[in-house]
Amino acid sequence: MAKSKQLKVTLVRSANGRLARHRACVAGLGLRRMNHSVLVQDTPENRGMINKVSYLLSVEEA
Repeated sequence: MAKSKQLKVTLVRSANGRLARHRACVAGLGLRRMNHSVLVQDTPENRGMINKVSYLLSVEEA
C-alpha cells in the first residue's frame, strides 16, 4: 500500500483579526497558535484551505 503524501504546515502569522472564513481554515488545518506545525494529508480539500490562507502559512513537503 502506497503511503499518502503529507504536507507540513506552520502558522507564521497570527489569525487574530482575520476574516472568520480564514480563521476557520486555519482551525480546520489543526493549527492553534503561532509557530505551531501540523502534518496534513495532501488532498484537494486541504490544498484549498492552504491556498485560501497562504499569506499566514509556511508549507513544506514532509
